[in-house]
Amino acid sequence: MEARSPHRSAETLTQPEVLAGPETLDPPDWSFVAALAHRIVDDAVDHVGRVRERPVWRPMPETVDALFRAPVPDRPTPVEDVYRLVKDAVLAYPMGNIHPRFWSWYMGSGNFTGALGDFLAAIQGSNLGGGSHAAALVDQQVVGWLRDMIGFPETASGTLVSGGSVANLIGLTVARNVKAGLDLREEGVAALNQPLRVYASDQVHSCHRKAVETLGLGNRALRRIRTDSRYRIDVAALRAAIGEDRTAGMRPACVIGTAGTVNSGAVDDLSALAEIAVEEDLWFHVDGCIGALISIAPQNAWRVKGIERADSVALDPHKWLHAPFEVGCALVRDRTKHRETFAVSPEFLQGMPRGIASGQWLHEFGFQTSRGFGALKVWMALMEHGVAKFGRLIDQNIAQAALLANLVRSHPPLELIAEPEINIVCFRYVPEGLSEERLKEINVEIMLRLQETGVAALSDTTIRGKHCLRAAICNHRTRPEDLTLLISEVLHLGREVSQT
Repeated sequence: MEARSPHRSAETLTQPEVLAGPETLDPPDWSFVAALAHRIVDDAVDHVGRVRERPVWRPMPETVDALFRAPVPDRPTPVEDVYRLVKDAVLAYPMGNIHPRFWSWYMGSGNFTGALGDFLAAIQGSNLGGGSHAAALVDQQVVGWLRDMIGFPETASGTLVSGGSVANLIGLTVARNVKAGLDLREEGVAALNQPLRVYASDQVHSCHRKAVETLGLGNRALRRIRTDSRYRIDVAALRAAIGEDRTAGMRPACVIGTAGTVNSGAVDDLSALAEIAVEEDLWFHVDGCIGALISIAPQNAWRVKGIERADSVALDPHKWLHAPFEVGCALVRDRTKHRETFAVSPEFLQGMPRGIASGQWLHEFGFQTSRGFGALKVWMALMEHGVAKFGRLIDQNIAQAALLANLVRSHPPLELIAEPEINIVCFRYVPEGLSEERLKEINVEIMLRLQETGVAALSDTTIRGKHCLRAAICNHRTRPEDLTLLISEVLHLGREVSQT
């Protein structure tokens, strides 16, 4: 018997009458697109390779602002003209975080291989909701690598997400469901017999407030515990708060340890918190979005000892692994509890013994059914450089923070507000005899002029009533001379501003 072709002959099918040819988004001339793509890559190499020659940031003119208020286009624009607009109006006015003197807030500075990974991921176009395909294997390999970096067991699970806010929400959702004392997925928070309580330091990131509110617990469920002289959670005060809440009829559920506070980089005593969690039967979650990956830094890994004992950890590869935005990760020690918190098996997503649906459904470990291939940029950069190099870069940034702190100490009237524990330096310009209100005005103006001149980008914060400038050195391009330049410019601008 003659073998049957897997493809039917077009002649055997009845085609409906077509009034016009089918449309597609593919270009009519692939050779033209190839030439444009080569030009784009050349421009991208120049953009990153010469980043030090450009201002960190610059204000956008009105013409650029107006361009992005235009209505949606109805008619086509040639792709080369579209790229010209991107080059002139988007690439020319970046936030600046890939620049070596960007130290605002807390974000990594990217890497070119990771950018290529994002491009290739988009070309492949896979959906990481799950299934049997290579992208899903890369995704889970990256999760496994991150798990190993912080010392979690091989049985732990994890999911890649957009960033730290969602990663923390994932961990706290599992904590809420596990510690509720009832089937919360079925019954809902209205069925709780006792209000749940979550504990964290008074320096905890604001995303945790959003998380407990999103989880239906309310802001009051997040009890902020005072911190010690190093801005770490006060362990004695934590124990007292847990006891008070039990006496008042509350249900203590979770303690959040912070591995690197957003204000000053303080790292809670994670080992002590792990002990308390065991003694009090609490879920132990670590917000490691700033500092979890210090665990791979040979000179500083000791600072996050105890993170390996957590029940869940949130971390951000787009910070100290310098992956292009965006990619975060939530890790959970107990895979079963993790899956039970999120898994739903609708009739249209049933597993199969063969075919595309024979792979694991990754959406069962988080909120998203559709998710991009963010793992590839992390995978490619780790393959290129190896994890040891990223550990050394973390040590380098921490050493640079110590250098900046020493420069502040040796250049009055600069004042160091908090001794840096890792890579965040809080300081200010303090002429004698001025009020706190006037000092804030001066330092805000210094910060804004640094940004507007393109010299450097700092942010600001207030720590225990003292407003200050904040330099978060999470940048693999920063050099010692950049820090020297910063001090010189702050002193110059400080004198200029304080005299006006």
